[in-house]
Amino acid sequence: MEAQPAAAGGGLAARHRAARAPPPGEQGAAGGGGAAGAGGGLLAFGGGSERAPKSSALPSLGAATAAPSGPPPTVAPEKATPERPWAGSPADAWPAGPDGLALPPATAVGVFGQEQVAADLALVKSFLVATNMDPKVLAGGRPQAALDLLDPATGDDLAQELARPSAEHDPANWVSRFDPAWAVPVTDQVKVQGLVSFEGDGDQGLLVHADVTFVYAVRPGPEVGKAVTPSAQPSRPAQPAPDGGAGAAKPVAWVQDDPAPVDVEREIVRRAIDFRFADPSRFQVKRGKLTPTRWYSDLGNNECGYNGGFLRPSFLAARATGSARPSDGPTTDPYDWHRPLDESGKCGAVSRS
Repeated sequence: MEAQPAAAGGGLAARHRAARAPPPGEQGAAGGGGAAGAGGGLLAFGGGSERAPKSSALPSLGAATAAPSGPPPTVAPEKATPERPWAGSPADAWPAGPDGLALPPATAVGVFGQEQVAADLALVKSFLVATNMDPKVLAGGRPQAALDLLDPATGDDLAQELARPSAEHDPANWVSRFDPAWAVPVTDQVKVQGLVSFEGDGDQGLLVHADVTFVYAVRPGPEVGKAVTPSAQPSRPAQPAPDGGAGAAKPVAWVQDDPAPVDVEREIVRRAIDFRFADPSRFQVKRGKLTPTRWYSDLGNNECGYNGGFLRPSFLAARATGSARPSDGPTTDPYDWHRPLDESGKCGAVSRS
C-alpha cells in the first residue's frame, strides 16, 4: 500500500502493492541450496552509523523474535528534526541496521540439512539488507549487489524494471531508493522491525518468509515544491561545476529554497517476501541464488500515483502544490506490522508517520 498525508484530518497516505514471481515449475529455475558466498558481506551495511538521540519514553526494543500481539503504543507527537529524526515515532525505540533483523535458529527441512538452511536464511537476510539498508542504494544507487543474489531470470526481470519503471513494474515494490533531487536521508540509520521464518514447501524444499518494516528519515531535495506531476520521471540532481569553484552547485543534501526549518519526514516501508529453495534433485535450480515467489510492499507516507522507480516521500512543500493524487483507500497505522496485509493495490491514508 502507498500512503501520503490526507488533505484534511492530519492523516498520512499509504500505497498497497503486491506481486508474485512464478514458482520453479513455471519459470524453470528456483533458488537452490548453497552458501551465501559474497552475499554475506552485505550484512555490514549501516553498521558504522552514529546513533541518533532517543527522545521517546518507550523502552528500547531488540530484534523481534515473535510476531507482535497488537499495534505499537501511541507516542506523544513530536516534530522530527535532523538531530532527532525518530522523535514522535514508535521507531525511536526500534533497533537500527542489520542487527535489528534476527534470523531464527536453523533446523533441517526436506532435503536440506541444518547448515544449508542456515546458509539460505543468511542469503535472504543479505538480500533484505542490500535492498533496504545499503546507504548507496538509499541515495539512489543501483542495487547491483541485490541483483547478483537472485536467480538469473528474476535478476534480469528486475533489472528491466530499474531501466524502465512503470505502474505495473515499479522497482519501489522491492528496493528502497530515494531520488536525491526529491529526498535526501538525514541519517544512515534505518530503523527495523520484523520477522524471518521458514517451513517446508510441501515438495521436499524450503520456503522462507520475510515480513519486515523499515523506517527512513529524509529531508527535501531541490525539486520539492515545484509544480510537477507525481508521475513524472525523476530528474537528475545538480552537478558541481568542473572546476569546483564559485559556480559549483551545492550538494543536494543542502539545496533548499527555505533552509529553516528543515522539513524532516519519515517513510515507513513494510515488505513481505517469500523465497523458495526447491529440491535440486527434482527442479532446475541455481545454487546459491534466490527465487522470490511472492512479494508485497506497503509504502507509508509515500505520494499516491508516483511510479518513477523511487520512494516518493510526501513533504509539506509538495503537498502545498496539490500535485499528488488523493488517497482512496482505508486509514492504517504503518508501524503496526501485526495487521493483515492489504493487497488491494489502493492508496489509502496512514494515521501517523
